[in-house]
Amino acid sequence: MIKTKIEVIAENLITIHPLLYKSISKPMRNISSITPGGMFVMGSLKRHGILSMTDIGKCLAMPKPHITGIVDKLIEKGYVARTNDPNDRRIINISLTKKGLTNFEKIKMASTESLKDKLLLLSEEELEQLSVASQQVKDILISILSKQ
Repeated sequence: MIKTKIEVIAENLITIHPLLYKSISKPMRNISSITPGGMFVMGSLKRHGILSMTDIGKCLAMPKPHITGIVDKLIEKGYVARTNDPNDRRIINISLTKKGLTNFEKIKMASTESLKDKLLLLSEEELEQLSVASQQVKDILISILSKQ
């Protein structure tokens, strides 16, 4: 059976996820008890400021019940705070605390250093290829998300 281009791309993208997990998220677990989902939520809050639970779900393309579980754990650790929207009490807003921002930056820096150590194993040519390819994948995925 001849695979279509779309099938090959889908298989490649599905394969990339566990590889990224092994190289980035798993070492992050040695640094902190924050899950990758927790880091995604904290990163969204750092980028966008205060967000509603619904908006966090939209940013991360995750269902609201999943976001609620992640946010509850972050609240327990004191990394995020939950407040009611002053204009609409039905809306719950989430914000990053000072403790959360400090820990997010620390974990991000340690994760970046860990990944840089792995990237140093590559040749100059491999680094250039990965630089171009990763930027292209990022741009295309952002384009896909904006079309949904």
